[in-house]
This record gives sequence, C-alpha cells and structure tokens, in this order.
Amino acid sequence: MDRLIRAAAQALAAGDPLDALNRIALCNDASALALRGIAMAQLGDLVRAKSLVRQAARSFGRSKPVARAKCIVAEAEIALASRDLAWPAKELDQARATLEAHGDHVNASHARYLDSRRHLLIGRLDDAERIIAGLDPEQLPPALGVGHELIVAGIAMRRLQATTAQAALLRCRYFAQRANIPALSAEVEHATQALNKPVARLISHVQTRLLRLEHTEALFASDAFILDACRRTVRHKHIIIPLARRPILFILARLLAQAWPEDAARNTLIAQAFRTKYPDESHRARLRVEVGRLRAALKPLANLVATPRGYMLAPAEPGEVLILARLTEDQHAAVLALLADGELWSSSALALALGASQRTVQRALESLAASGKAQSFGSGRTRRWTTPPMPAFTTILLLPVPLSSY
Repeated sequence: MDRLIRAAAQALAAGDPLDALNRIALCNDASALALRGIAMAQLGDLVRAKSLVRQAARSFGRSKPVARAKCIVAEAEIALASRDLAWPAKELDQARATLEAHGDHVNASHARYLDSRRHLLIGRLDDAERIIAGLDPEQLPPALGVGHELIVAGIAMRRLQATTAQAALLRCRYFAQRANIPALSAEVEHATQALNKPVARLISHVQTRLLRLEHTEALFASDAFILDACRRTVRHKHIIIPLARRPILFILARLLAQAWPEDAARNTLIAQAFRTKYPDESHRARLRVEVGRLRAALKPLANLVATPRGYMLAPAEPGEVLILARLTEDQHAAVLALLADGELWSSSALALALGASQRTVQRALESLAASGKAQSFGSGRTRRWTTPPMPAFTTILLLPVPLSSY
C-alpha cells in the first residue's frame, strides 16, 4: 500500500494525475483520498476534488496533524483555483504553523504561496509581498520556485514595475524548465504574454496610442501632467491625487483634461457630471461648488481658470496634459478585467476583489451578460462567471490599488 501511495504522490508531483489515479483507484484510506483529490483538482474537477480532500482531512483527524494540515493546504489551493476567495484564511495559517512546527518547510512554503497569491488577486499588494518575504526560491522545489516568482512578477506588474516583472518571469522560465511540468510552463507563458500586451491608451490633444506596461512605467516617471483614468488619479511627478472615491470631481477633471489646452463649456460639464440635458441655475450653482472642490483638490498640481464659456485646466508647470485610459471604456471595465483572466469567478469573489458590494457586482454581471460580454455556468451558490475571448479587453494591471502600494 505504501509503495502505491508513494508512486502516486511522485506521479502527481510530476504533473501526471492519470497515472496517480491508476495506481490508487481501488484504495480508500485517508492518504489515497487526499491524493485522489489532488489528482481530480489537476484534471479540473474542483468540486469532486474539494470533497475528497475534506474527507481525507476528517479521516486523518487530530491524531495526524501534519497530514491533516497538508489536506487543508490542498483545499485552500482548490478554493483559489475555483476563485472562492472567501475561504477561511485562518485555517490555512494554522495549517502552515503546524507544518513549520513539524519541520515540513516545503509544504509550509506552499501555504505561504497560496496566501500570498490570494492577497495579490484581491489587490493587497503589500500583504502579498510581506507573506512571501524571506522565502528563497532556490531553496524550494522548482515548482514552488515558479509560483514564488509568478507572485513577484504579479506584484511588480500591478505596481507598473516592468523591469522587475521581466526579471521575475525570466527566473520563472528557469524554474519551469527544471520542474518540467507543462501546466506550469503554460502559466509562465501566459504571464509573459500579458506583460507584452497593451495595457492602456495614451490620449493627448493630438493623438491616441496604445501603451505596454514598460511604456506606462516610463510615462509615470516623466514630467507629464497625467490624468490616470485607469486608477482615477491625477498625477505629476511624485504627487498623486486620488479621485476614485469622488466620482463627480473625477468626471470634471477628465472633461477638463480632454478639452485642454482649450476650455470646457459649462453646459458640457453639467451634462456629463450631473447627467442632465436641461441645465438650469441650480445646476450652474452646483457646478461652481464642485469646481471649487476640484480646484482645492488639484491645488498642488494645477489651477482651474474660469472663462466666459466655462473652465480651463491650467497646470502649475508647463507641459502637456495627457490622459491614460483603459483599452475599452466599458462601464463595467473593472469586472471585465478580472473575468478576462480566463478563470470562473463567483460574484462574491468579484465583490471581494473589487471592494464593491455583491449586489453591485451582480448588477454589473447581469448587464454584461445581456450584452454578451460575460457568461455564467451553474446556478445559485455554484454559479460562476467568465467571459468569452474578446480582443482589446482591458487588463487587471491598472485597477486601483491603495496609495501605499505605489
């Protein structure tokens, strides 16, 4: 029996779940259940995999804490693959502590990797970086080395550090070749392709062009006055003014940036910001108030000058006003950005990743489904969402992140 279990475990480690299942198909002890669960997960049957791993954990019980901890780690990985981001992270922490206490540093490192990747998915870059800090990928098995470097690359890409991301992906290729697991190589290739695709559009008063991540990084390092419509900020050099939580001010700032170097008409500002076609004196009064608030917010970077027709943006330093926009200007671009990773998402996981209410996300999904941009599978709590392949989708890389992560 032990010989079969060892052989099945080696087959799984080599990325051959069918060979593993062939060896333990008739075994029903706890170890066999755990390995069958992992094999089913590698084959994509996540529901069956979750059930088998849970059953194995119960069979091991408290008398075999290390084996039980490994099952909890496996269940966490299945939850991550199925985008169940609300799984109990506390259990994973306890499992990791158990593994470290018993000297199983490889599986403890894997638990750290899973926790870090979950934080990366929901945009908590500092937490993701803290969790894997201190891990040396050279001391890990090659497969874990791939996972570690993918997280490093993912954090760098979200922070628009193209050079760091490229270096991490090169190390990913090195570890993937050593691991010789096709699925890992495919994941590295997918991440590399994402790095080389356009992530945004740069709009000036004379032209519009696509930018890759490295170009975006260079743009932010320049002296340009930038209205970042991807993260809803206004920035110049090292000063960043967030407007993500002030939608009216952001709309006004964008309209003024679009009109620069000319002014923007009052009626246009009122129509776009207040969504009315019939402006009256109350709208004009409200516009004066909102422009005053925007003027105060942008004071370190620019002034808003009243003109006979409307208002004009006047940067404090000479230079061009540029707009960094998403590839597509869809109302639900943030949801599409997450769905575009090709995985099946629950509405609750999307809400957690976007920091929005579940009802808001459900309304967005229903709207996207009605326009054919998203599709669902299953029903009730098992309902999952994804998107059909479409060109020129917006990406996850430029979603808003906390200022501390810049």
